[in-house]
Amino acid sequence: MKILVTGGAGFIGSNFIRYILDKHKDWEVINLDKLGYGSNLDNLKGIDEDRYSFVKGDITDFELISKLVKEVDAVINMAAETHVDRSISNPYSFIESNIIGVYTILEAIRKYNPEVNFVHVSTDEVYGDIEKGSFTENDRLMPSSPYSASKAGGDMLVLGWARTYNLNAKITRCTNNYGPYQFPEKLIPKTIIRASMDLKVPIYGKGENVRDWLYVLDHCSGIELVLEKGEKREVYNIASNQEKKNIEVVKMILKIMGKSEDLIEFVEDRPGHDIRYSLDASKIRELGWKPKFKFEDGLKETVEWYLNNEWWWKPLINEKVLHPTPWKLKW
Repeated sequence: MKILVTGGAGFIGSNFIRYILDKHKDWEVINLDKLGYGSNLDNLKGIDEDRYSFVKGDITDFELISKLVKEVDAVINMAAETHVDRSISNPYSFIESNIIGVYTILEAIRKYNPEVNFVHVSTDEVYGDIEKGSFTENDRLMPSSPYSASKAGGDMLVLGWARTYNLNAKITRCTNNYGPYQFPEKLIPKTIIRASMDLKVPIYGKGENVRDWLYVLDHCSGIELVLEKGEKREVYNIASNQEKKNIEVVKMILKIMGKSEDLIEFVEDRPGHDIRYSLDASKIRELGWKPKFKFEDGLKETVEWYLNNEWWWKPLINEKVLHPTPWKLKW
């Protein structure tokens, strides 16, 4: 099988490419990435280049996308602007990538390879927050930020094109990912990096926001399963059901690192901050998926990876990464 992965130099995309090339020795991967702020070709350092090729480009480039779509059996769309703080400061790039980019891919598929197997990778944030219970795939979408609104818009395009043009398109919606190669702006790597430098670790509000944490390789296996066994025009939630408050996560990291909780610093909350995300993943579990990593074990591996790979993250840190309230910055 030959697959096109868009956004393959990002956190989830690069882990997915590594996972696929390692597991499927007869698969080939084309990685299309514009190499924006969250992308890094070092994420793919050392992979088997006999079955891998990289193309620098944007998913809004119809001519390029059309050319690539013609060559493959499957398309996995992971190209997206994903950072909520950035979306608050500069929403337009999120509309461009997460809506116009998705439209461009769908039109290329419709016109040049309508039988291609298409998986669109989305997020739990499209549902909004939920105080009790968990969202199923049939629940309404109620996004809370420019980022989640743009992702919800992209999801609607996928479902609309799939029905109207009978495309073999599916959507996955995952909970918060963590693991190696995650950009330093995110909570877990930011906490590890700041604590390693004995800098204060900022937490929005009182740290009561709850997230369900999914190790990135468990997410990759879920996407793979939907690619191979998922039904067209269906949505699949992917969740580990391992919920933690942000303050709990930070304290766990500091304990693993042998650092004092005195490093914790509560800062002004960002606008529209969702209190809790939670997904019902029964549907994908019925396909045979289940997470392999317990949060405590995955977190330890993640901390160790960042501490042992300063060469990777040191060139990426700057004021915007380390600022306690990045949503206030002009990106």
